[in-house]
Amino acid sequence: QVQLVESGGGLVQAGGSLRLSCAASGSIVFRVDSMAWFRQAPEKQRELVAAITRGGSTTYADFVKGRFTISRDNAKNTMYLQMNSLQPGDTAVYYCVVPALGYWGQGTQVIVSS
Repeated sequence: QVQLVESGGGLVQAGGSLRLSCAASGSIVFRVDSMAWFRQAPEKQRELVAAITRGGSTTYADFVKGRFTISRDNAKNTMYLQMNSLQPGDTAVYYCVVPALGYWGQGTQVIVSS
């Protein structure tokens, strides 16, 4: 059984930082090439935040470029999202995703106060 467990969300003031983690169980998950972070704000559709391949190639949504950094530790089956210069518009539930397999974690809430 594959599980993706996110952690690290919380309440932070604008300009602050948070680091999200995604622990993946089931070794097959981390043998998959690409993993990603998505987010969903209230009354909005889910949107891609960033993605990373097994080899470390990264893709970012324009609205997080220069502020967020995605990384992964294949040995620990863990993916991270370092979020700096957070803005109220970043308030959302953040999900860890394995796109190729259609696996989603339960999400972790991020709230950025102004």
